[in-house]
Amino acid sequence: MSVKEITAEHIEELEVLAAKYPVRRSALLPMLHYVQSVQGMVSPKGIQTCATVLDLTPAEVAAVATFYTMFKRFPMGKHHIGVCINTLCALLGGDDLWKELTETLGIGHDETTSDSMFTIERIECQAACTVAPVMTVNWEFMDSMDPAKLKELIEKLKTGAPVQSTRGTLITSISDSERLLAGFNDGKVNDSPDADDSMLAGLRVAKERNMTAPIGKGVR
Repeated sequence: MSVKEITAEHIEELEVLAAKYPVRRSALLPMLHYVQSVQGMVSPKGIQTCATVLDLTPAEVAAVATFYTMFKRFPMGKHHIGVCINTLCALLGGDDLWKELTETLGIGHDETTSDSMFTIERIECQAACTVAPVMTVNWEFMDSMDPAKLKELIEKLKTGAPVQSTRGTLITSISDSERLLAGFNDGKVNDSPDADDSMLAGLRVAKERNMTAPIGKGVR
């Protein structure tokens, strides 16, 4: 799979991101997401480009790019699928989801299918325990999943059929999601459904019991 070159136009957009922050180096995470949206990965060239724009060393940029697991140093497929295998999700079916996913696609953790359509990842927690087992497609949530739903999802993605995330917009590609994470508005903020009852259950109980967050020492 060939990696797209970073052009002068891309560098201009990186400059736009850097200009948003009082301290330019604060833009590094958004810039790495942008590079990944362009290249499908964070390549050595992408690291060098970010370093040049921010007046950092390539080593400083590489340290960040290799620390966060969202940044990949290998070409991803069109769709990134993450399955939560942390304790609660695992007990409620996350392990079964992962087994089904690997058997269906014939690949393992941080691997990409030969047709460059899917990259899959075991994820420790996606902070969505109320709708376990949960998975994401291009970082959009798919809640309360099971192996049958997963197989149907894969077939739809393969054929290009519309797939609506549980709490987000229609699934497009990991490239589009990475550009959004970089900070470029996709204009779809009103396309996402409202929070459902399961997401608001904790807040509702807290209000019913008049519960508040503890105040730390020294906080007035």
